[in-house]
Amino acid sequence: MDERLQGRIQRYGWDRAAPAYARHWHGPLAGLQQQLMALAAPMLGEAVLDVACGPGLMATTAALTVGLAGRVLGVDLSETMVQSARRHAEESGCSQARFARMDAQQLALPDSSFDLALCSLGLMYVPNPQAALRELYRVLRPGGRAVLAVWGERASCGWAPLFGIVDAEVQSEVCPLFFGLGQGDALARECASAGLLVSLQRRRRDSLDYRDGDAACAAAFAGGPVALAWSRFDTTVRERVQARYLQALAPWQDAQGGYQVPAQYMIVAAQKPLPHPHCPT
Repeated sequence: MDERLQGRIQRYGWDRAAPAYARHWHGPLAGLQQQLMALAAPMLGEAVLDVACGPGLMATTAALTVGLAGRVLGVDLSETMVQSARRHAEESGCSQARFARMDAQQLALPDSSFDLALCSLGLMYVPNPQAALRELYRVLRPGGRAVLAVWGERASCGWAPLFGIVDAEVQSEVCPLFFGLGQGDALARECASAGLLVSLQRRRRDSLDYRDGDAACAAAFAGGPVALAWSRFDTTVRERVQARYLQALAPWQDAQGGYQVPAQYMIVAAQKPLPHPHCPT
């Protein structure tokens, strides 16, 4: 798919998903985000960049940690997500958190201006992840840290049939190569290609827990990456894709009608190298 077209699909799709995203995904992703923040360990006074910040949950947590002496900027391709993040920060009393609509592949930010960069479940949606990682490298100060997470291997994510079910209705790939960065050491290799020194790569296994089928479908279709396609489906198509999705999730339904859907993430921690000291002559 053409990168510009894919970028527009992602932008408008997440605009559609934004109103429901925090409600459906805050709980299921809380454990992952806590692990990322522990690895990132933002410190008092640091400058932090959160790329693909979504509704600003991690950015606000970082802002509370770096304090008034620090600063946090959350950027997202979706203006509606940015607005949600601003509201969340205001409600949390985080005056040091700022948000802006920005393409991860072209950050309108100065070189070497951040101590720490975060990106939780964002790189899979970027048409050119390598370009985004090069930008992240550029805006980090020498010695600056990066902590990233993507969804893991397709076979380890029980909700993965979602994309094929939706693709069958829209005659195109809504998220091409979505699981590519979660295969093997692909994310670490991409980071290294961008110039970052990888210090850790770790798989996290988790589950996405839903009280019933309606909650599982709402998270997937209304608050997830296929929200744009979902917004254009009529009632008949919605009923069809929901039925197919719940059939795919059936192995993880419990006796009470809830679902514990397996999920996997790949986490990488890396650093921008310090400059080499000059050798004496």
